[in-house]
Amino acid sequence: MSCSKRRSMEILQSNSIKIKPEWIDHNDHLNVAYFVLAFDFATDAVYEEWGVGSTYHEQTGYSVFTLGMNVDYLKELFLHDEVEIRTQLLDWDYKRIHYFHTMLLADTEEIVATNECLAMNVKMESKRSATFPIKVQQQLAEIYGQHLKIKKPQRSGRCLGINDHAVLDVM
Repeated sequence: MSCSKRRSMEILQSNSIKIKPEWIDHNDHLNVAYFVLAFDFATDAVYEEWGVGSTYHEQTGYSVFTLGMNVDYLKELFLHDEVEIRTQLLDWDYKRIHYFHTMLLADTEEIVATNECLAMNVKMESKRSATFPIKVQQQLAEIYGQHLKIKKPQRSGRCLGINDHAVLDVM
């Protein structure tokens, strides 16, 4: 996992990832599953910063589970491309976090994919939703306050569906 953490000028959490040979599929581009893996690496990194990372379960008995996600694939990626993933906390409450990843080519900053996620805090003993500990709530409130200053991503809040119900003549 080639993932380095740094802050961008816009106070978004940011992670750099290089595309690996084993992530390339028979079409000679990044397989869709590995886009999600790259986004998951970024999630792991921001969860550390948000106080719900790798030691959260051991220290508190809680963990964060993903409830749903949207992924948009906007441009192909190829072997050795390097991407930066920027993450914005869009919303949160006492049990849930809603965040948005934007994947950009590192050299041009062209957006190549996006990933919107909703996750829930879970008490591991009962596997039921639970309120975040106060310390985590304070951290999320601080980050959310910073991220409110940033324009919401254009692709956030999107629903999947077919809007044009015209019958296509495919024969």
